[in-house]
Amino acid sequence: MSNDVTSTPPGAARCPGVSVQDILADDSRPVPDYLTDQSYEFLGDEDIPVERYTSQAFFEREIREMWPRVWQWACREEHIPEDGDYVVYDVGPYSVLVVRQRDGSIKAFRNACMHRGTMLKPQGSEGSANFVRCPYHGWQWDLDGTLQTLPCQWDFPHVDRAEYALAPVKCDTWGGFVFINLDEDAQPLLDYLDPLPKHLSGDIFANRYVAMHIRKELNCNWKIASEAFLEAYHVMETHPQLMRTNGDANTQYDFYGDNINRLINVAGSPSAFIDEELSEQDILDSFLMGDKGDIGEKLTVPEGSSARKVMAQFFRDVSKQKGMRDLDQTSDSEIVDSIAYFAFPNQQFFSGVAFPIVYRFRPDGMQHDKSVFDLIILKQRPTDGTKWETAEAFRLKSDESYTTVPGIDPYIGNVYDQDTGNMEAAQLGCATLGRPGVTLANYQEIRIRHMHRTLMKYLEPESER
Repeated sequence: MSNDVTSTPPGAARCPGVSVQDILADDSRPVPDYLTDQSYEFLGDEDIPVERYTSQAFFEREIREMWPRVWQWACREEHIPEDGDYVVYDVGPYSVLVVRQRDGSIKAFRNACMHRGTMLKPQGSEGSANFVRCPYHGWQWDLDGTLQTLPCQWDFPHVDRAEYALAPVKCDTWGGFVFINLDEDAQPLLDYLDPLPKHLSGDIFANRYVAMHIRKELNCNWKIASEAFLEAYHVMETHPQLMRTNGDANTQYDFYGDNINRLINVAGSPSAFIDEELSEQDILDSFLMGDKGDIGEKLTVPEGSSARKVMAQFFRDVSKQKGMRDLDQTSDSEIVDSIAYFAFPNQQFFSGVAFPIVYRFRPDGMQHDKSVFDLIILKQRPTDGTKWETAEAFRLKSDESYTTVPGIDPYIGNVYDQDTGNMEAAQLGCATLGRPGVTLANYQEIRIRHMHRTLMKYLEPESER
């Protein structure tokens, strides 16, 4: 494979071989326009300053200037199904109380008493209550944030109850997720997520439930953690076991506006760097599907078909048998490929039926080199009345393996161990790099550059960029 790209305009080079669009053109069903669309442009090749990962001062700028001004999902609607149910979402020093109202709507408030600032509910907690009461002096609010009880009111003639309602936080929903934004002047959620809601119906996520939730502590900056999943360039070295079924270097990357970018990583297409000759049956036997427990008898590839087509049809059949979503007209790509949308600053949504996962990354407290990684596996909700339960978060320390999580496929657990191992190594390496920046590929790591471009729009006035 030639590495001579000196005559190619920056950002125009692609890995030789079959492309994502070549594979999609051979799908057994028509592929929707949003997948055939390509939206890439060269954004430069300057290094990313290493201080963005290693500097506590830079981290604190993010805390002040960026985190209070962005939309981020706090929980799923299913986490707060009944009136009075609540979840506390924390990021850095900020804490938000998300509460289901008596009329079924959802409101969010700053998790602080309007008297002397005491946290109303413990960080990371969830539960149910008929009111919100401060554990310090007993001030009490209704679920909608209005002040109900002020002990010794005779001593507070200067307090206007209306002005001491809980401080509201912007809150909205999409795809079954509850999003919050601490900025009172924030643009509407759907505008912020554009074009994600145009590409994908929110029902794709809303009609699923949390089958598994893993929350892991990481010894790295939140961006290092997130960036590990913004490219497939690492697959050939970090996950060699995936190369038989993963078109790593031929992944398609796109970005839209400031807040959304995407990758399409095709399944059933071997790596461009694999040397062995593989039959379609070999590829099918090596498929990683997110939950091998769903597969009973061994699948076979008929003459003239392909591994990805067989897997897509398998999921269509299973979905029909279990009374779930009708996938008969759904393209192979939408079923088996990793189609990952990143929403700035910290969340990824995978829309594929066979890889139904969501990621979220955030700082762990106020340390620049500590973060929290939420991994959620979503499954389709049965439509035949079969009961399902929302999984509680299973917590892992930084040194604990994903393979210890109850119910996880050990094969998948090992993949995530490989990923999180890279993260800590990257954090340690950045601290001793000896040069001012890290270098990115023009195409395969464009999502990382796109994220940093947006980040700096929050941190630097336009005149300084």
